[in-house]
Amino acid sequence: QDLVLISGMSYQWRIADMLFEILSTLSAGLFAGAAIYINLVEHPARVECGVDLALREFAPSYRRAALLQGGLAGFGFLSAIAAWCIGSSFWWVVGGLTLGLVIPFTFIVIFPINNRLLDPGLDSSSDSASRLSTRRAAPDACARFSTPTSSSRL
Repeated sequence: QDLVLISGMSYQWRIADMLFEILSTLSAGLFAGAAIYINLVEHPARVECGVDLALREFAPSYRRAALLQGGLAGFGFLSAIAAWCIGSSFWWVVGGLTLGLVIPFTFIVIFPINNRLLDPGLDSSSDSASRLSTRRAAPDACARFSTPTSSSRL
């Protein structure tokens, strides 16, 4: 069978290309939605309830959010790179890298703060605990800002 060429690409390759574009865009959008929810709703509510409750709720919430957001960022990055490899424009690499860079940023900037918050020896009544729970929002917001930016590039 002869395949019809669409913009220099066989029909089957174009379908695969569009599938990777959709998956990457969906991953970036879901990541951005989760990040916006965490920064505008969950974290402020957690801090508003007091440091003791915020610290107790943080561990299970963080564990789940890290899996979800890490998976979405990685999958979105890989899907964008796959779309570019098949034939999408260079902007898919830019968007994918922007989304993918959230992962090392999280390990370098956010992870040390989170480890201190997860430390069982952290006294919830200390000034350190209060500062850490408030300080955590700034790097998170910075990392999450890149996601809507990467979504717009995809």
